[in-house]
Amino acid sequence: MLDAVKKSLTVCLLITAFSPQADQVNRSEQHKPPETLIIGVEDTAFYPHYTTSKAGEYTGYARDLFDQFQQHSGIRIEYRPMPVEQLFDALVSGEVDMKYPDNANWASHHKEGLNVTYSQQVSRYVDGVLRKPEDRGKPLAGIDQLATVSGWTVWDYLDQVNSGKIAVSEKKNLRQLVREVIRNKADGAYFNIVVASHYLENVRLSPLTLVFDPGLPHTRGTYHLSTIKYPGIVARFNEFLQEQAEQVADLKDLYAVEKDLDNGYLGMETWKEEWLARKRVRRVNSDQSLLKTVSTYTTEKAI
Repeated sequence: MLDAVKKSLTVCLLITAFSPQADQVNRSEQHKPPETLIIGVEDTAFYPHYTTSKAGEYTGYARDLFDQFQQHSGIRIEYRPMPVEQLFDALVSGEVDMKYPDNANWASHHKEGLNVTYSQQVSRYVDGVLRKPEDRGKPLAGIDQLATVSGWTVWDYLDQVNSGKIAVSEKKNLRQLVREVIRNKADGAYFNIVVASHYLENVRLSPLTLVFDPGLPHTRGTYHLSTIKYPGIVARFNEFLQEQAEQVADLKDLYAVEKDLDNGYLGMETWKEEWLARKRVRRVNSDQSLLKTVSTYTTEKAI
């Protein structure tokens, strides 16, 4: 009788051990919160969203936001800057615990079969074409060459690129993109409009060298934190974003990461739009004056 009871208990334990619930527990134990959470970040200049110094220090809006989450949650965070093209493989291999930025639409064909968890949006963005002020408003048909940063996809122009109507040249950084357009080697620079505007205003100190053209196709999207190993931490991060919504909004305002994305000018401050409008009026008046002079000269010549 005792042997029968032992056998019955053994069978029950085996069934429990291999049940879906037990399997879920085992998996969760394998992915307990680590002592240090490693977030893989892009080793690139993308300020005010983020940037990495020559010393390897990660700074910007994203750094401050994740630092606030670290204080709020008690989870120690380490930032690991990596080349953009290596980040996703590092996430899959487990070299990093999380990836930022990420989006469910990015490299979707590489994510098939993977259970990737995404946070709520960390910030919004707009990617589009920046042109010379005098070209702003001209039709898409006038664009034959676009410049962008290596690794970027000009999503809104893929049909024209695939059909051969638009050629794309890839450059190492934003500085090279701007130079390509200034030197007439490209008709526009495809990039994040907030980052490009910040560079032109605060680094190059020439805010009207190039301006965003909202009349051309552009992409609105959102940046997210992603993970394969720790969906529970992403859930805690989502709670943090909701509970600290006011502080998060203040941080966005401080870094101006969503600057002018909702106004009527889309990526353009009012003074810039007014300056361009005045410049257009001056150009029209100048052209009319020139035509009047030529007309008067021709009439007098004929007399």
